[in-house]
Amino acid sequence: MANVLDLRRRIRSVKNTRQITKAMKMVAAAKLRRAQERAMSSRPYSAMLASVLESLKRRIDTYDPETGDTWHALLRTREEKRVLVVVISGEKGFAGAFNNNILKAASQFIAANQDKQIDIEPIGRKARDTYRRRYPAASFKNGAEGERAERQRGTGIELIGDHTGLLEKLNFDAVREVGEDIVERYAHEEIDAVYVVYNEFKSVIAQRVVVEKILPIVEIGKPQIAQAEEMSTEERARAGEAALTAGISAQKGEAAADLKEFEDEAKKFGTADVDYIYEQSPREIFNAILPRYITSQLYHAMLESVAAEHAARMTAMDAATNNASEMIDSLTLVMNRVRQAAITKEIIEIVSGAAAL
Repeated sequence: MANVLDLRRRIRSVKNTRQITKAMKMVAAAKLRRAQERAMSSRPYSAMLASVLESLKRRIDTYDPETGDTWHALLRTREEKRVLVVVISGEKGFAGAFNNNILKAASQFIAANQDKQIDIEPIGRKARDTYRRRYPAASFKNGAEGERAERQRGTGIELIGDHTGLLEKLNFDAVREVGEDIVERYAHEEIDAVYVVYNEFKSVIAQRVVVEKILPIVEIGKPQIAQAEEMSTEERARAGEAALTAGISAQKGEAAADLKEFEDEAKKFGTADVDYIYEQSPREIFNAILPRYITSQLYHAMLESVAAEHAARMTAMDAATNNASEMIDSLTLVMNRVRQAAITKEIIEIVSGAAAL
């Protein structure tokens, strides 16, 4: 059994660790508040953009009368032979099972579509590092000037793109570059479908890991969820306790209620029977806005993933702090018993010595 000095050293070490985890929890909580505000403030833009597109779609003919196909490339559906999977993970660790859950959902989707050619585009260092060890990187052959590089596929599943650091300083311009590249690849029929794997964030206790199909666009404003995994009751309880101790509301709150009211108004705008006057033709406006709609979906998914990561880190650090407190109590109890045993032994030795005299 360890002596009192060793136990005191262990208790001091655990106390230092508890201070670190408690500080990390408060930092994650502060970042979560800002991430929540950014995610909430972006939703009205997405809702109104979808409503404008829906309004324009009702005023134009989206089908070619001669061929019967949709005239816009992003609306055309094809047989899914080549699929792009955008995996949005975290940039750092210490977030519990956050990254593992996202990678697990992506692996399940990939395993269910092994008969197809799959490109994995990771966003976040954790996903990049994981898939770099599993799959080879895609190779391209430089084409003529002004032409797109020719893809040279070696295996059925390949890694394409590297966007590490994007989530640390997330801005719309950087996401727009990613979105435009994906739209261009789909328009040139290099891929037949695009799926995004991310952690959907509504509140601290209302999250789920989803696989959402963003291309082709089947119905504007309605997400196409291919796969979803909800939080367990135990995970909700832990997240709620962590939010309570950090001073963060676990519910959606008044901001979500205001957002719901705004979304309802936006839907009315999209379906209102009003004869709008457009400076350009509705078809030109629709053609220009539709790619931005894809970019806004990616941007919103990244914002929610960042908020979910901070919430997961806050919950994990809260659990680590509680575990450290329990360990300190346990070690203190053991130390007191060892010290009491030593005192009792010394008293017995003194009494025995006195009796011998």
